[in-house]
Amino acid sequence: MNQPESPEQPPSPVRPGRAPVDPERWPDVVRLPSASRPRTAVARLLVGQALRRLPLTVRLAGGGRLGRGGPLLDVHRPEAFHRRIGAGGLVGFGESYMAGEWDAPDLAAALTVLADNAATLVPAGLQHLRRAWALKQPGARRNTPSGARDNISHHYDLSNDLFALFLDETLSYSSAVFEELPATWPALAAAQGRKIDRLLDLARVGEGTRLLEIGTGWGELALRAARRGARVTSLTLSAEQRALALERIAAEGLGDRVEVRLCDYREATGTYDAVVSVEMIEAVGEEFWPVYFRTLDARLAPGGRVALQAITMPHDRLLASRRTYTWIQKYIFPGGLLLSTEAITGTARAHTRLRVTGRDCYGPHYAETLRLWRERFAARAAEADALGFDETFRRMWTFYLAYSEAGFRSGYLDVQQILLEREDG
Repeated sequence: MNQPESPEQPPSPVRPGRAPVDPERWPDVVRLPSASRPRTAVARLLVGQALRRLPLTVRLAGGGRLGRGGPLLDVHRPEAFHRRIGAGGLVGFGESYMAGEWDAPDLAAALTVLADNAATLVPAGLQHLRRAWALKQPGARRNTPSGARDNISHHYDLSNDLFALFLDETLSYSSAVFEELPATWPALAAAQGRKIDRLLDLARVGEGTRLLEIGTGWGELALRAARRGARVTSLTLSAEQRALALERIAAEGLGDRVEVRLCDYREATGTYDAVVSVEMIEAVGEEFWPVYFRTLDARLAPGGRVALQAITMPHDRLLASRRTYTWIQKYIFPGGLLLSTEAITGTARAHTRLRVTGRDCYGPHYAETLRLWRERFAARAAEADALGFDETFRRMWTFYLAYSEAGFRSGYLDVQQILLEREDG
């Protein structure tokens, strides 16, 4: 009878040419997870069945080959690769990449094939195993007021210098809207400004507008709104972002028009003619969606408008995966969860007087934005290393950008600018 293997497992060996993985910083990368032999065998069988029918070229160390031809995926350590997937599903798949157990010359292309087939990677007859197999959300990552601060700090307080390595001069960390695709790096800053201006136009922000922004970023939207003559109150939970945003606002002499508060959206006060938020709703968490929309409603003056930019996923995939703990949640955005269009419209209708009255979608533009960021980050790897971000971090960040790009290229993800108005006018 096969017995579960001991949780005390040897570290995953370092491939030639790779630096050792720091065991204190990356404990779940340096050590292989505990997984029973039957579970690993089932993972090997299911992964093999899935890969054989996909338009990929999968080379397994030792001479095996899978797939119907397409982007190359090289599995250097098949046993470790299958064991991680057996223990942690997609979390294990991402950790295996971080550990250097597999590579892809065109990572975004390989991941796009997987995203294209996300709903059918596990055969229909075995979909019921998802609940038993998938990792569950840790309670410690709930987006309570204190938990949200910790979750936001985990990502946005990494280092302003890190983000400056791959963002354009506007320091906008959300989808741009380009005049034409494919996009080029010189067009990115203008495309970010176009995105912001469309959102401000949607909310009718102009001279004298009292504007509430939920999620400051590094201040670009607040700056552009202030230049229009608006009076802006911007909320953030990131101390690093607030400090740099205030510097930028002061440098333009707009401190009298913009206030940046280190404040949770639930603590917002006052009444505003417009409320805007760019890709912050993804950090709210399902438990607090009603609170978020009630806050928007409560802060909005009669006749006011709410304009959101939100990343969305299909509603059926949201229902299937909302309780699952993902690689993105573990390593990039703890506590995060994407919404569907139905979740946005339904939550607003159930808990507020707000109704969705307009939507514009820009999914292909986000794929291009992410590609430009990923290429820029790769080109400046030595600078990231000099800032103290080791090779494992850089593989993690590259996987995150490529994984996200693949979601938009496949159409699995979309990004929308959404207008909400009160039903009573």
